[in-house]
Amino acid sequence: MSDDLWINGGVAPGYEPAREAFAQHRSGGSALCVLRHGETVVDLREGWRDSGRTRMWDPRTLVNVYSVGKPVIATAVLLLIDRGLVDLDDPVSRHWPEFRTPATVRQVLTHTAGLPFFPVPRDASAWSDWELLCGDLAGAEPEWPPGTVAAEHALTYGHLLGEIVRRVTGRAPGAFVADEIARPWGLDFGFGLHAADLDRCAELEFDAPDRPAQMLGDAASVHARAVANPQGARDLAVVNGDLWRTAVVPAVNLHTTAEAVARFYAGLLAGGELDGHRLLSGTLVDEATSAQFIGFDHFIGQETTWGLGVQLENDGTWGMGGLGGSAGWADPARGHAIAYVTRQLGGFERVTALDAAIASVEPLI
Repeated sequence: MSDDLWINGGVAPGYEPAREAFAQHRSGGSALCVLRHGETVVDLREGWRDSGRTRMWDPRTLVNVYSVGKPVIATAVLLLIDRGLVDLDDPVSRHWPEFRTPATVRQVLTHTAGLPFFPVPRDASAWSDWELLCGDLAGAEPEWPPGTVAAEHALTYGHLLGEIVRRVTGRAPGAFVADEIARPWGLDFGFGLHAADLDRCAELEFDAPDRPAQMLGDAASVHARAVANPQGARDLAVVNGDLWRTAVVPAVNLHTTAEAVARFYAGLLAGGELDGHRLLSGTLVDEATSAQFIGFDHFIGQETTWGLGVQLENDGTWGMGGLGGSAGWADPARGHAIAYVTRQLGGFERVTALDAAIASVEPLI
């Protein structure tokens, strides 16, 4: 079998369309996992985890999925809300006294806090300095009055929410996610990898030479400004390096398997419980996956519906995509929890095709 056709894994009877779509839209290094009512029905991998095509993608391969990780750090804050330690409508400053912007926890969760940019120019080394970047955000002036404008907080989201976690619990956000989310639910993902896991990482690469410019767009736009500082979040030399992989950047550097993301959504879809381990109340999951903001998002550039950490679609699905085409989402009507992860940074055509194939398999519940 040729390198381009190498696919491993399997599908449950009836899910052959998912395998066919996966084969047609292979990227040279990706994985797809689908759970239905918590049971695995699709588990597929293809290609390689390095640009030299020397190491095949295997079930333990980790890949940086960018904004697919945003719901994970949002869930960390939701845990604190469920435990009565934080209220959705608390001012952030109640837990983070140095924080000047009069935004609430809910507004941070819904990308309406008015802080889509890190305010102080920083080079790539700043990604490893949590306190430096949080200090920058604490002293920032919002671009708009909080609650009035949505603009996905592309790079700032994880530090805003992660610092709430740190201030309330006294624990670093990466460690909190590992102990309170990943371990109870058996999820092979995290922010800030240990040295032992670095060799499992896939190398990111762009699918075309002009793709970085296409992704950036107008340099003066909210989108471009939001991803430009600190430097390096789209620089392959940075994101394929140990500094990035060991740093905690919860907005954009979750390193994960497809199975872990799918299991995360299966837990949310089941009302906050997975394999007998309850993390969240069903009531809070329902609130998190209901519309909190409906309107134009100035980062995304189109009408968007935000829940508390997830994006809601008109077809009833909810989840989050990441730069380059990785995505995790739930389809409540069919009981599907889905994750597609790739090392080849491109558009979302692959996700669209996979979603259509998976949705065609089973009748509505």
